Amino acid sequence: MTFLAAGCGTGNTKGSQTGTAPSSVQPVSLQQDTFRLQEPFNEEDMLTGDYLTDRLQAVRDNFKRINAIRNWTAIDTVALSESTEGGEARYYYRNGQLEKIVARYYGETFRLRAAYYLLDGQLSFVFEKRHQYNRPLYYDTIAMQENNDTEAFDFNQSAIIEDRSYFENGQLLHQVNN
Repeated sequence: MTFLAAGCGTGNTKGSQTGTAPSSVQPVSLQQDTFRLQEPFNEEDMLTGDYLTDRLQAVRDNFKRINAIRNWTAIDTVALSESTEGGEARYYYRNGQLEKIVARYYGETFRLRAAYYLLDGQLSFVFEKRHQYNRPLYYDTIAMQENNDTEAFDFNQSAIIEDRSYFENGQLLHQVNN
């Protein structure tokens, strides 16, 4: 699981350093995010037995509540430099409270998108989707031939790895990996 290294509001002037957005910021209409998760919960997420069902349901309800928000008080964007091809993190605020962070990392051999959902200021759910490329981005047919290889970069040949992590009161409660 990847944790977002950039701090809330770090490197920008739109939000404060405390994780709350300034009250003078006008609501921002959320653009449709290609990474918007409709229902990331699979049946296997719930195969933990009855003892976790209610606790996981609270995480699921919070996820649905946050994804139903269409107008945000503020959306701060921060450039990320942890990977070779860069990336960005977007911090979504509602009424001064940080609700969600969506981070995108790009590398020569991967693309990672992670969504972090918060509940009462604490991490509630993390969904990560990683495309592990079959070859580096720059590995074209010329490089393939020069290296006596049988494949060039092809995004459609990427391995897709998904991780779901559920938290309660800041503690990892359940995790599902493929």
